[in-house]
Amino acid sequence: MSVKDGRLLDELREVVGNGQVTMNETVLDQHGKDESYHSPSPPDVVVFPRSSEEVRAVVKVASAHHIPIIPFGLGTSLEGHVIPYDKGITIDFSEMNRILEVREKDFLVKVQPGVTRTQLNKELKKYGLFFSVDPGADATLGGMAATNASGTTSVKYGVMRDQVRDLEVVLPDGEVIHTGNMAQKSSSGYHLNSLFVGSEGTLGCITELTLRVYGIPEHIVAARASFKQVDDAVEAVVSILQAGIPIARCELVDEPSMIQVNRFSDTDYKEKPTLFLEFHGNEAGLNQDVEFTKEIVADHQCEDIVFEEDTAARNKLWEARHNLAYAYVHGHPGRKLMVTDVCLPISELSGAVQHARKQLEELELIGGILGHVGDGNYHTSLMIDLDDPDEVKRAGVYNERIVEYAIERNGTCTGEHGVGVGKMKYQEREHGGALKVMGKIKQALDPDGIFNPHKLVHQKKEESK
Repeated sequence: MSVKDGRLLDELREVVGNGQVTMNETVLDQHGKDESYHSPSPPDVVVFPRSSEEVRAVVKVASAHHIPIIPFGLGTSLEGHVIPYDKGITIDFSEMNRILEVREKDFLVKVQPGVTRTQLNKELKKYGLFFSVDPGADATLGGMAATNASGTTSVKYGVMRDQVRDLEVVLPDGEVIHTGNMAQKSSSGYHLNSLFVGSEGTLGCITELTLRVYGIPEHIVAARASFKQVDDAVEAVVSILQAGIPIARCELVDEPSMIQVNRFSDTDYKEKPTLFLEFHGNEAGLNQDVEFTKEIVADHQCEDIVFEEDTAARNKLWEARHNLAYAYVHGHPGRKLMVTDVCLPISELSGAVQHARKQLEELELIGGILGHVGDGNYHTSLMIDLDDPDEVKRAGVYNERIVEYAIERNGTCTGEHGVGVGKMKYQEREHGGALKVMGKIKQALDPDGIFNPHKLVHQKKEESK
């Protein structure tokens, strides 16, 4: 039965309500793309459930008719994760956006998947708490779990996978399970939290999350350190980490990117390779960390370092960093942003960044290098003319070269953006025989291949009969 069949639409409206099912073309188009450069493709229908039970009911309808299901947060993903190339039903979680419980004494919070990180932190501030994962975009927490998002604070607090204590998940057969509990640790059973975090909607729909949160630091200091060369900045990061300084954020922005920062954010920062740094802790301890950091960066040809303790100045610094993608788009009208994403061991990072810059110049592409270099993750922001086939091809070559460089050095093709459709071609190269194990897990949980089909792992049609 087709999704457009009137009987199927009636079934969907019966289980979630008439006003929560739409085939409006504008809404379909909105759910047929993300922030990536991948070609859009709208779903057949979009459903807006308001509870786990309604999600379960939609999944049961889809399963009975072998209709694809694509979970959708805010569409901020960067590798085509939510684009329904097989059509089907997109489940939009925007109406499941309640903060269900704050357990401040346990440093835990329970939320629905449509809650955004900004929404959560606004509520947590009342308790002197904050949620640490900051990918830049104001993404939904369900989407962040689905892609194992990270961002600027991961060097100190870890990535999304490190914050998840429990998930409620609707499986492809409609069964609802919990993947963990509220204990700080457990040696019981397989670690299902880690299985579903990063599964990109291919194994189930996340309908509830229990997350770890943290006390707001007593004192915060931010800094901007400018260097002569990019490799000086990267080597300085390695030295800071080796010294054991508990840095909370450590971001690289190269010279071309600093130019875009100043133009877009109306700042007058030095247009040199720059580290954006942030330190969390008590005032006495941070004073020591700041002085030690000054000594370290001076040993790596740092030309200037400016510290900011004022909240407004710190916010301006990080707002400029987070808006860098928009700065590139604004600065290159008519071009499309393509963001690469690889992660390597820290010891390999300097060589990787030098290699990335060399490839940019060799392939004559417009772009800048930035990233969360404190954990070995860097990005290149490429501005591509999609109407120029040769330039599109060169961008693809560039991406392949930096991915191959990372994998050859025991790194990964994606540090935080996820696989989606854009990085699937590198999965066998990176995982080898382990990819077959992933395929068996997918086959076991979703034998009909209806959950976000043809994403993350390949599933042969003959296997799903």
